[in-house]
Amino acid sequence: MDESANNDISLPAQTPFERIKLIDPDDNEFWSARDLMPTLEYASWQKFKGVLLKAQIACENSGYDPAEHFIQAVKMIAIGNDAKREVEDMHLSRYACYLIVQNADPSKEVVALGQTYFAVQTRRQELTDKKAMAELTEEQRRLLLRQRVKHQNTDLASAAKSAGVITTQDFAVFQNHGYKGLYNGLTADDIRHKKQLKKSQHILDHMGATELAANLFRSTQAEDKLRRDNIQGKDTANQVHYEAGIVVRRAIAELGGTMPENLPTVESIKKLERAEKKRLTTSKTKAKKE
Repeated sequence: MDESANNDISLPAQTPFERIKLIDPDDNEFWSARDLMPTLEYASWQKFKGVLLKAQIACENSGYDPAEHFIQAVKMIAIGNDAKREVEDMHLSRYACYLIVQNADPSKEVVALGQTYFAVQTRRQELTDKKAMAELTEEQRRLLLRQRVKHQNTDLASAAKSAGVITTQDFAVFQNHGYKGLYNGLTADDIRHKKQLKKSQHILDHMGATELAANLFRSTQAEDKLRRDNIQGKDTANQVHYEAGIVVRRAIAELGGTMPENLPTVESIKKLERAEKKRLTTSKTKAKKE
């Protein structure tokens, strides 16, 4: 199938949700809950707050911080005779709006439109991100993915801790279960030995973009299941991580890809990170002079 056909995502030029979209000073889009309320045909703020609360709970249950997507705010509204007063409001991300329409009254036609709109907008962003990634060099992709893996592993550790993976030793065992699933039974030490790395060298720092992407997918899938199914107990958490690795390995095999343990060992990313830091520092210094 022509991939361009999959990228042809369209919506009516002016949906009611597009009309009320706002842009902040940093050029980020957001929506006002006070504007979204009448658009979704809710007559009172108190009733709409119930929907907002459900959406925030759904956000937290999905492993995201509601405070990053539902930001407390105020709004000035007209009360007649050119007078205004301050009322409670929320600034909402696209994801927050998506959760709101998922929890709104499904009998309303506009709610179905909202579900379509915010789902499509999310897919458009995914395609934009995919295109941007494809335009990066291998070194740029490595730098970006290594940072994503680093942050993702922090999120995974948090989910694992909630499941009962508490001590440093617990987490080392937990991590090895993920590696074993993805690397056909190899632990972190086994991978280090196979890639001829020293004990002091971090295996993630010597992975290319393809291998980093596989490990990122493993980590996100494990975290998602730990949180979604409220997994409890170290043994169960370890099994979840192992199975996440197996799933990613199976996907690689079905696509005819190279298994991660057979991908080449590359130069430490530390050198690239130092070069990137120097480049950014030079750019900032140049910008200040101009």
